[in-house]
Amino acid sequence: MIIIVGYTPTPEGEAALDHAIAEAHHHDDDLLVVNVSASSNPHADFATDTQVADLERRLRAEGVRFTLRQLVRGRSAADEILDLEADQHVRGVVIGLRHRSPVGKLLLGSTAQRILLESTSPVISVKAVR
Repeated sequence: MIIIVGYTPTPEGEAALDHAIAEAHHHDDDLLVVNVSASSNPHADFATDTQVADLERRLRAEGVRFTLRQLVRGRSAADEILDLEADQHVRGVVIGLRHRSPVGKLLLGSTAQRILLESTSPVISVKAVR
């Protein structure tokens, strides 16, 4: 089976990756690491070539089977993850959560909320340790 992890080069993305690696070891599953930019002008959540190389080295050192997908197709991370989930035999999805202000919580049109509400697989959401 596959565990999908939404990855960003942030503390939240690293926390999600840590948990996904532990789950992959526990269940002997493959990881599908997904890093998305909704535009051709990537922002801080899109991993650079150096960050991708570091990520691949880390995953190899951890001894997990993985596929890394960097997607820039004009779609949201939630759309990409939910579509990949529909096309795979998925045990679950792991995402990182960031702290949101009270106003941010009211306007929660976030990637995390969409994945939590629309996923057909279990979703594990993790927070970064501060």
